Formats: sequence, structure tokens, C-alpha cells
Amino acid sequence: MSRGPAQVELGMVHGRFQPFHNGHLEYALGAARRCRHLMVGITNPDPTHVRMDALNPARSDPEANPFPYHVRYRMVRAAFEATEVDSACLSVVPFPIHQPDLWRFYAPERVVHFVRIFSEWESAKLDRLRAAGYTACVLDEGTIKRISGTEVRRLMRVGGPWQQLVPPGVAALLAETLPGDGGGR
Repeated sequence: MSRGPAQVELGMVHGRFQPFHNGHLEYALGAARRCRHLMVGITNPDPTHVRMDALNPARSDPEANPFPYHVRYRMVRAAFEATEVDSACLSVVPFPIHQPDLWRFYAPERVVHFVRIFSEWESAKLDRLRAAGYTACVLDEGTIKRISGTEVRRLMRVGGPWQQLVPPGVAALLAETLPGDGGGR
């Protein structure tokens, strides 16, 4: 990882990564450039603990969460294989976003959380992290969301061109794990 002027020791990004797409990789790499070690937290790791959030009710919908934790873990690892990030400087962990009382078991107090804000949900997440005593920074303020997991999943269901919206390692992984030719989910 590069050693930029705003380097922190330990940084973290998080998301559902349903699936891990190019926008997620851009977000994670932006954080990686700002820290010596990056933790990628996979939210909603256990579907039995997912809670509906009024700011974004679709996040808890089972159809919006088709990939289990172990597949998302492999997606994150596969996406980073073709990057400049040293695997020794990367950790992939579960992060139960809906259970703040458990965060300390998954994210050390000293970690800096990097958040991109595209909606009220991300703004609330930023506020919740700060209220829990974490340092949380907005990454790439004003960035427009160009890719959504909703659209990638839709294209996968209808057999559309989803592969170009995910890192090549993720496309290869999903093609081998999805039923049929990997075109639908």
C-alpha cells in the first residue's frame, strides 16, 4: 500500500457486498491508500441477526442478500488478488452492522472507519460509528454512486452483462459457484 500523507495504522470499510462489485473495490482501494492495514468488514454476516432499518428497508430483504458470508469473503479476497494491496495488509472479517454492542469484538477501538455517503443510510451509519466512540471519516465526499448491487443482482437474474460490473476475480468465482452458466442468480 502507498504511504500517503493522511496514513493511519488501521482502517476499515464495510458493506454487504451482495455481490462485491467494482464500486466496492474502488471504495476499498481508496481506504487502503490511507492506511497501513485495511480491514474489510462484511455486514449482515448472519442472516438470522439482520435487522430492518427504516432508512433502507431493502437491506434486510432476503432477496437483497443472496450470497452467504463465506462466498462474500471469497469475493473480497478474489477482488484484491489483482491489486497492489499486499495480502498481509488486508483482513476480511464479519461486521454485524445492526449490533453496535458487538462491534468491539470485530473492530478494534483504534480502527478508523472509512464511509462513503450515498444516502441517509450511510449518513446514519457514520453517526452511529461516531456515537459508539469510533473515528469515522467520509471517503470521497461528493462521489456519485455509479454501480449498485441491486443492478448487478438484477442483471444476474435476467442473464444480462453483469460480469463487467465486478472485478475479474469475482466474475470468475461467481461463474464457478452459480448454478448453470453463472448468468443468473
